[in-house]
Amino acid sequence: MNIQHIRSFGELKAEGYKSKSIKDELRDNLIQKIKRNENVFKGIYGYEDTVIPNIERAILSRHSINLLGLRGQAKTRIARLMTQLMDEFIPIVAGSEVNDDPFAPVSYFGQNLVQEKGDDTPISWVHRDERYVEKLATPDVSIADLIGDVDPIKAANMKLDYSDPRVIHFGLIPRANRSLFVINELPDLQARIQVALFNILQEGDIQIRGFQFRFPLDIQFMFTANPEDYTNRGSIITPLKDRIQSQIMTHYPKTIELAKTITQSEAKISDFQKEAITIPEIVKDLLEQISFEARESEFVDEKSGVSARLSISAYETLMSAAERRMLKSGDSKTTVRISDLMAVIPAIIGKIEMVYEGEQEGAVNVSYALIRSAIRTQSLTFFPELKDLKKLKNNSSETYNSVINWFSSNELNLLNDLSEEKFYQELDQVENLKSLINEKFNTLPEDGMYLMMEYLLHALSEYSYLSKTQLEKSFQFGDLLSSMFSGDID
Repeated sequence: MNIQHIRSFGELKAEGYKSKSIKDELRDNLIQKIKRNENVFKGIYGYEDTVIPNIERAILSRHSINLLGLRGQAKTRIARLMTQLMDEFIPIVAGSEVNDDPFAPVSYFGQNLVQEKGDDTPISWVHRDERYVEKLATPDVSIADLIGDVDPIKAANMKLDYSDPRVIHFGLIPRANRSLFVINELPDLQARIQVALFNILQEGDIQIRGFQFRFPLDIQFMFTANPEDYTNRGSIITPLKDRIQSQIMTHYPKTIELAKTITQSEAKISDFQKEAITIPEIVKDLLEQISFEARESEFVDEKSGVSARLSISAYETLMSAAERRMLKSGDSKTTVRISDLMAVIPAIIGKIEMVYEGEQEGAVNVSYALIRSAIRTQSLTFFPELKDLKKLKNNSSETYNSVINWFSSNELNLLNDLSEEKFYQELDQVENLKSLINEKFNTLPEDGMYLMMEYLLHALSEYSYLSKTQLEKSFQFGDLLSSMFSGDID
C-alpha cells in the first residue's frame, strides 16, 4: 500500500484497508516474526529462554504486561523494543489529538469530522515510533496528567459551557490511543491514581470529572516495578494488580560470559581507545565478577539490586584509566593492568545501595573489598594451587615458594603510571615470577605474560601469601609477616 497517495478516508477504503486493535496488531506481527525465526528483541541478551518467551506468550494472549525486576535488568529497553512489533504506519483522522481511527473515531472532534465530510475526511499517517508513550511514576503525578481534566481557558476562549466535551484537555493516556503506553515504577503512583487506572485496564475507557460519556481506548499497557515495592502491601493496590494479566520476572545475567556480552554491547568506547588499548579477557572477567560479588555481598542491599550499568560504567572508566596512564607515560599503545581496576571505584560507588553495615564500612572500602573478592574468586581459574599451596609438595609449589620468599628481603612498588617498558622491568625483578608464568602459560604474548605476572602477585596477596598495600600512586607488595608487625597490611 502506497500511503503517500492516500489522503482521504474514501481512498483508504478503496485500498481495502482494515483497521485492527493494537493488541491484534502486535499479535499478528509477532506471529509473522516467529514464523520467520526473527529476533524480536535485538540487543537483549540472556532472556532468550526465560523472559522473552513469557513476553511473547503475553502478546499472543493480548495481555497487559508488568515487568518485575531489580534495577538494570533491561525492563524499559524491552518496552521500547515492543514498537518493532507494530505496523510501520497507521492512518488517523488528520488533526486528531487522540489518534482517532477513521473507521471508529472516539473523540468529539473525530466523530464530527467523519460525520460531516464522510469519504472526504482527511487522513494522516502516524509512524510506529510516534506511538510509544512513556511516563515515570512519581508522587506528583496527577489524574489530570494521566487522564485529563476540564480546561477552563479552552472553555473561555471557545465560549463553551463546562458540560461540553470539547472543554476537556486530554492527558497522556487518551493521547496514547492506539499506542503502547508504559508506566515505569508503577508502585510509586499514589493509590488514588492507581484507582483511576481500574476502568481503563478492565473496560478500556476513561471517566473525566462529571462527564457522562464512554471514551473507549485502544492501548497496550506495559508497567515496570521493583519486586520488593510491588509485593509490599500498600505500594500497589490489589485490585490494580489483579487487572494486569501477565506479571513477568526479569533477572540479571547468570554467567560471566553473558554479562561480558551485555557490557561490551552497551559500553561507549572511542575509536582511539579501541585502537590503542588492549583489554584482555581476563580483565573483562574480573570486571564482571565485581558485579557478581556485589550481588552476594553482605554489605550491599540485595533488595535494591546491582545494576548492569555498574559493569558498563566500570568498563568505560577502566579504558579511560589505561588511556590516561598511556598518555602520561608517552606510550603509543598499552594493555589494561590489574592495578587499573582500582580506578573503577568511582563507577562502583554510585551503583550500589548498602545496608547499615556497609554504610559503617564506607562506600570506598566496600568497593575496594569487592574488587579484591573478584580477584580472589577469578584467580583460582588460572592458579588453582593457591587454595592449598602449603599442602602441595611438588615442583610447582617450590616455584611459588621461591617467588614468595623473594619478598622476605625485597619489596615491589608498582607505580600506577609506569610506562610499559618500566612496568615490565619492575616485574622482572621478582625472582622466578616470569619462569613460573612461562611454565604455566607458555603461549602468551609479551603483554599477556606480564599481565599474568601482575595478576599472580595480586592473587598471592588475596590468599595471604604476600602483603599488599595500596598507596596514593602505587601498589606495594612485600613479605606478609613483616607487614603484620609493621601494621602496613591492608
